[in-house]
Amino acid sequence: MARFFAKHVAFLLLTLLVVSFLVFTLNEFSPGAVARKILGAYATQEQVELLTKQMGLDRPLLVRYVEYLRAAASGDLGYSARYKLPVREVIGKHLANTALLAAIAFACIVPFSMVLGVAAGMREGSRLDRVILMLSTVVASIPEFALGVFLASVFVVWLHWLPGTATLVAGGGWSVASQLVLPVAVIVLFDAGYVVSMIRASMVEVMQRPYIRTAVLKGLPLSRVILRHAVRNAMLTPITVIMLQINYLVAGVVVVETVFAYPGFGRMMLEATLFKDIALIEAGALVAVFLAVATNILGDLAYIILDPRIRV
Repeated sequence: MARFFAKHVAFLLLTLLVVSFLVFTLNEFSPGAVARKILGAYATQEQVELLTKQMGLDRPLLVRYVEYLRAAASGDLGYSARYKLPVREVIGKHLANTALLAAIAFACIVPFSMVLGVAAGMREGSRLDRVILMLSTVVASIPEFALGVFLASVFVVWLHWLPGTATLVAGGGWSVASQLVLPVAVIVLFDAGYVVSMIRASMVEVMQRPYIRTAVLKGLPLSRVILRHAVRNAMLTPITVIMLQINYLVAGVVVVETVFAYPGFGRMMLEATLFKDIALIEAGALVAVFLAVATNILGDLAYIILDPRIRV
């Protein structure tokens, strides 16, 4: 186990190093000077040259990259030109907001998907299986923005049951909890459709294994066969997919956050890109890559826990 963690941590650090260099270099060679991006299109050439010299951007690329790594290692990620705050504070605030949304959505997606996926996979070809498979396929095929607009049209415009934005500021008669309902619903419906299909397919395969038929022929209760034998083995493949959803819930829900004006990490990265906030883009990219690699490590660890053969 120690070797497992050492190998994956080394891979994580190497990935962060490569990504940080690529992002740093791409921002350097993107159209327009960095100083021009900060000052805007109406700044004079003299102002651009002065800021370039003040920021040390006239020095070699590798020298500035090493200094960036040293500053990042000490916790100094730079200053956000968009939010007029240190990058660390901006990312911490928006990441906490997204973590709240992701935690609620993940807590709904996993049990919801497992119940439907197992129920469908237990009886392949039944009416229940066909209904669940059809609904999961349809929901997973609808784009997030379309699903968000549809739910908002029904519950905000027509029924007036929920607020149309999720700014996390109580007001207008709407609580913070009510603001989270629609974003969570869109994420759960969109994401669970794919996860349900994965669990259902794995469950169908497991139910056809000889050891399941043997357990049934021995007279074991069906509930015991399903819970102790079928479900655990059926989750070996979907567990990796489920763990990868964490990365999506944190860094990939930019559409949902934009539709409902949610102040999350994905929307922050979109605004940083539109406003050419270089420091925030670089730090946000590192956070996103860290989450992607970390969720892969968690998925591998969960796979090991479920299947003791992998430990050997």
